[in-house]
Amino acid sequence: MFDALNDMLSTVKTFLGIGLDALWAVPLTIITFLAMRKIAQKLRYPIFNPLLLSIIFLIPLLLLLNIPYDRYFSGSRLINETLQIGVVSLAFPLYKQLPDIIRRWKVLLTVCFLSSFIAMISGVAIAWLMGGNNAIAASVLPKSVTTPIALVVAGETDGIAPIAAACVLFVGLLGAIFGHALLNVFHIKSKAARGLAIGATAHVIGTSRCNEVDEEEGAFSSLALVLCGVFTALTAPVIWSMLLKLKEIF
Repeated sequence: MFDALNDMLSTVKTFLGIGLDALWAVPLTIITFLAMRKIAQKLRYPIFNPLLLSIIFLIPLLLLLNIPYDRYFSGSRLINETLQIGVVSLAFPLYKQLPDIIRRWKVLLTVCFLSSFIAMISGVAIAWLMGGNNAIAASVLPKSVTTPIALVVAGETDGIAPIAAACVLFVGLLGAIFGHALLNVFHIKSKAARGLAIGATAHVIGTSRCNEVDEEEGAFSSLALVLCGVFTALTAPVIWSMLLKLKEIF
């Protein structure tokens, strides 16, 4: 009886701890992001990405206040849960471009499939060339898809989940910051091509940037985000096995 009571009290304490942490972690995260977004809008330069600025601000703040990351993460869990739902909102610009998408469906499927294939192979090749072991390479494999899919793929290929998540974040920020500038260097003007390129490589973070720049770009970026995620989830284990066999041969 006493053991059951102690377990109940422990559960209540844990719940209250998470609940109390949410009272400061959620507002802190939201206010920080809104403030950094305001700064980014005023500076109007891609490198001042709101997400990047928020990370740069929050990490030193948590270290200064001696707040463990696990405590902050548990307190802001509500935001993490709603982010997955928020991705659905990216389907709205996609719906508005539906007739154009239907007309080009063969080209779009081909482009997204090839993009997924190249993204996986290039990531693994770079990891191995830089001396990474199989676990590191498997973690880099799903770098160009959203975090939930990347974590599943990393688990199926014996990758390391935190490294996979970090790679997804890093690649997304790179695409959001430098993607449009790189496309401008190569004089790529087509909004569909620009959106597909960024969505296929920089997933949600890049797609959010595309939506800020142009609605049509955002629509095609959303499409690439979804299709590349599906293709990666379905083919990653097979491609990983093939790459391991090739590595043994060469």
